[in-house]
Amino acid sequence: MVSQSSNNVTNATSDLALQTNDLKVYYGSNLAVRDVSLDIPKNQVVAFIGPSGCGKSTVLRCFNRMNDLIPGARVEGRISFHGQDLYDSSVDPVQLRRRIGMVFQKPNPFPKSIFENIAFGARINGYKGDMDELVEQSLRKAAIWDEVKDKLPESGLALSGGQQQRLCIARAIAIAPEIILMDEPCSALDPISTLRVEELIHELKQQYTIVIVTHNMQQASRVSDRTAFYNAEATEKGNKVGYLVEYDQTTTIFHNPARTETQDYVSGRFG
Repeated sequence: MVSQSSNNVTNATSDLALQTNDLKVYYGSNLAVRDVSLDIPKNQVVAFIGPSGCGKSTVLRCFNRMNDLIPGARVEGRISFHGQDLYDSSVDPVQLRRRIGMVFQKPNPFPKSIFENIAFGARINGYKGDMDELVEQSLRKAAIWDEVKDKLPESGLALSGGQQQRLCIARAIAIAPEIILMDEPCSALDPISTLRVEELIHELKQQYTIVIVTHNMQQASRVSDRTAFYNAEATEKGNKVGYLVEYDQTTTIFHNPARTETQDYVSGRFG
C-alpha cells in the first residue's frame, strides 16, 4: 500500500501539473512498474528516488510519452495533463513533448552552434518572434548566458559537460514548456557543475514544474519540494517490478517517513 500524504497536495486540479492514477508500464509481457498514483503540483520540484531498476526513469518517460519509442512498451492507468489523458488517441506525442520537455542523463547538444542549439527547436516549432532575443533569454534562464554570449557561433560540443547540460536545459526552455523532466541530469557532471545545475533548478521552478530522477539522495533533499520513493520486487520470472512506496513532502520523506522501507533507504540501511 502506497503512503501518500493527502493534506500536503491540493485537490484542486488547476493547481496540479500532472495526475497519475494506477499507472502500470509493461515491456512486452513483462510488468515493469505497477500501481503508481501521485499528484505533481505546479511550480514545484518533485524528486524520484530509489534503487536501480525500481522504475523511476520508466515513470518519468511516461510523462512525455518517450516510452512510445520503445518497441513493446505499453501503459495502463491514467496520466492527466490539464484534465486530459496523455495516452488518449487524440493526443499528438510530438505536440505533447513541446509542452513537457526533457533533459537527459548525458548532455546531448546538437552538433551545431550554441545559437542554433537554441534556435533550431524553436524554429521547427514555428516560432515567429525575435530569435536573437529568444536565444538570449533562454540562455539567461539557464544561467549560462554570461559564459557563452561571446561564443554563440561556436559549436555547443566545445563546451564543458556542465555547460553542455545547461545548454540542453536552455534548449528545452526555448520551446516554452510547462513541465521539465530531468533524468539524472547531474550524474555525468563534476561537483561544481552539479551545484550550478541545482541552483538553476531552484530558479526555474518559479516558472516551470520540474520532475527529477536522481540516485543522489542529498541532491533530492536539496532541490525538491516533494519526493517519491520507489522500490522493486522480484517476480517468479526473475524480473523486477517497480512500485511507489511513499510520496510526501521532502522533509517528511527524509526525516519522518511513514514506511519502514523508506526509512531504511534514506538512512542507508537499505538492502
